[in-house]
Amino acid sequence: MKRSLRVGSVAGIGIFLHWTFLLLVAAIFAYYYVQSQSLGAALSGMGLILGVFVCVILHELGHALTARRFGVPTRSITLYPIGGLARLERIPSEPMKEFWIAIGGPAVNVVIAFALALVLLVTGGTLAPVALEAPGSHALASLMWINAVLAVFNMLPAFPMDGGRVLRALLALRWDYAQATQTAANVGQGMAVLFGLVGIMTWNPVLLFIALFVYVGAQQESKQAMYRAFTEGTPVREAMVTRFATLTVDDTLDDAVDALLAGTDHDFPVLEAGTVVGLLRRKQLIQALSEHGRDTPVAEVADADCFTTAPSAPLDEVFQQMNARSCSTVPVVDGGQLVGLLTLENVGELIMVSSALETRSHSRVPRDQLSEAPLRERPDGAASSGAPPVP
Repeated sequence: MKRSLRVGSVAGIGIFLHWTFLLLVAAIFAYYYVQSQSLGAALSGMGLILGVFVCVILHELGHALTARRFGVPTRSITLYPIGGLARLERIPSEPMKEFWIAIGGPAVNVVIAFALALVLLVTGGTLAPVALEAPGSHALASLMWINAVLAVFNMLPAFPMDGGRVLRALLALRWDYAQATQTAANVGQGMAVLFGLVGIMTWNPVLLFIALFVYVGAQQESKQAMYRAFTEGTPVREAMVTRFATLTVDDTLDDAVDALLAGTDHDFPVLEAGTVVGLLRRKQLIQALSEHGRDTPVAEVADADCFTTAPSAPLDEVFQQMNARSCSTVPVVDGGQLVGLLTLENVGELIMVSSALETRSHSRVPRDQLSEAPLRERPDGAASSGAPPVP
């Protein structure tokens, strides 16, 4: 989130603006200025794009507030040049909950479009689509049509659009989650190929970009479904490591450097009387060394807001939270005491072991079979196979 600027919050949800959004505003200003040679037209073009992104914020809030009703928190909403992203901590396992969360965003755009159409009808304004080309004099009509297009585009049955999630939710009413996701991903990739072919035949770069966006999004969603399938029904204890280095609140960055160089751990729980009070990540350690020096207490730079989990917690839910929070390491706590660490690397190893055994047996791997084949221990005692972390 450091590449994004916090611009406020709504209902306790932080709203962030990615720095690349400023490039879009500058490009829109330059486009309208070059086209009209008028500062007023350029400013009205910027006003239109800002109005669009207000609508995008409302769209994402539609997702976030619907998710909140189902007990799913949203960490933040970030605006990018290509749209918005609401970071939900997890995707509900119940299909109809996912359905309503997915449809909540486009529903907002439909409401906005109808509200603007009503205002235009009452005031005698134009509803003509040509108004899109004249943001200064027809700003409301432009926003109306843009919201209508956003609603239709987002409801296309292809990941990563909302329509892909709606399709998966409906399929999951009859099939298991992984099968529903794969089918929805196949539909999305088919649409991406169609967009790509049309884009090539008409030499339309926008369609080519959409095709790439949809195809990659469908691939990523399919991977996430695979990860979820292999971790579902597994407790955290089966993937956590139990031998690792720790630091205390009295240790300094110099001690942390020694721990970093002595082993293969990258993240270090910071303890006070055996209780986790923070997590010092390698990136934080390196940055703090350059800014504060080796004698700085680790407690001053460790992340005190790191979340913890329990050994019995469902691995699939914790894994979703780790991805949503961009967190590579989670302390595992039992009875207030640190008993293990869960890392994306070890979750990835568990998935690879499950996948390999399933490929051999052509059936789902029994969990007790996995527990009989624990992960290999590193020289310092922590589990590792040198595999890259799961993205």
